[in-house]
Amino acid sequence: MKQIKGGVTAAQGFLAASTAAGIKYQNRQDMAMIYSQTPCYAAGTFTRNLVKAAPVLWDQQIVQQGSAQAVVINAGIANACTGSEGMQYCRLTAEAAGEQLSLDMHQVLVASTGVIGKQLPMDRIVSGIQAMAPQLCADLSSGHQAALAIMTTDTHEKEVAVQLTLSGHTVTIGGMCKGSGMIHPDMCTMLSFITTDAAISQALLLEALQTDVEDTYNMISVDGDTSTNDTCLLLANGLAGNPEICEKNADYRLFCEALHFVNETLAKQMAGDGEGATALFEVKVVGAENKEQAKLLSKAVITSNLTKAAIYGHDANWGRILCAMGYSGASFDPQQVDLFFESAAGQIQLVKDGVALDYSEEEATKILSQPEVTAIADVKMGSASATAWGCDLTYDYVKINADYRS
Repeated sequence: MKQIKGGVTAAQGFLAASTAAGIKYQNRQDMAMIYSQTPCYAAGTFTRNLVKAAPVLWDQQIVQQGSAQAVVINAGIANACTGSEGMQYCRLTAEAAGEQLSLDMHQVLVASTGVIGKQLPMDRIVSGIQAMAPQLCADLSSGHQAALAIMTTDTHEKEVAVQLTLSGHTVTIGGMCKGSGMIHPDMCTMLSFITTDAAISQALLLEALQTDVEDTYNMISVDGDTSTNDTCLLLANGLAGNPEICEKNADYRLFCEALHFVNETLAKQMAGDGEGATALFEVKVVGAENKEQAKLLSKAVITSNLTKAAIYGHDANWGRILCAMGYSGASFDPQQVDLFFESAAGQIQLVKDGVALDYSEEEATKILSQPEVTAIADVKMGSASATAWGCDLTYDYVKINADYRS
């Protein structure tokens, strides 16, 4: 497997386009479209929030049928808490795209992100679709522009692509996502779109995605809020020409490894771009009795506001980490825990067997002043491990969210 340039248009047969529809933002693109030249197997995972946006409900139906060929995405308005009218607007969006692309509307997935409670301006949505359809292109620039168009409070676009060889055939997986706030494990507001030219059965495509989400998107948190719109879609058109993966063989395992790299890369980009953040905060729990224990412990630390604030202040306040681990719900012996901080500036051990070491505060501050910081907790109970990703908590998080709607 090797990383290559590109995003959703890196795989064969996938095209993208974007446009400035004026849905909420002025003087910037705010709609994107992804289209496959041939029908795709489709898989998806969605928010576990009981309050689900209309596009989530629409896409769940489409994914259940197992196939799709296009995705229409808008930024600025979430189409959440919009009742039957919001569902009708999903249908109208799919119909408009289907008309432009000569597809049945049930081959069109839709996704929205932005303010909750507002209705979509359908005249602008339809005009945006009409503008994008003729511009669909397979070049990397079109995919890149699509990644820019779906942003809300994101500070930069997020995309990645990889290539691997399956049974002698070159297979590509590419993706883009958006997410900066209202992000918490449980499909954290994130939207993620993954495309691949691999030939793989719909059942295994869905299983691969659902399994991997638990170790990637569900291991990030920015602010503890689970969105109404979380959506991850994976489309496979089979144009790579590899023998279709219909069983969990060597090709399936390689595909899953590549998919994991794509999802983890996008997940970390979202965590590091948390609203107002200055640092990506990674927490590794090692020596755990089992993976579930390691997940509970690592998630508790990245969601601790006190710990996040300490990371912002470059303060090695390790007591907050042990405190968060203690209320995680996972059982462990605090008197066996070793704690470390590491970054590009080095590594330092702060705690051994639950007790503080005589470490240098100056060195710790230097390590914590990097844009990517890792905390490592060894609970010495076994060989299982898990990693979670978050960010620091800054003044700007409050500023961004105090007037987001207005």
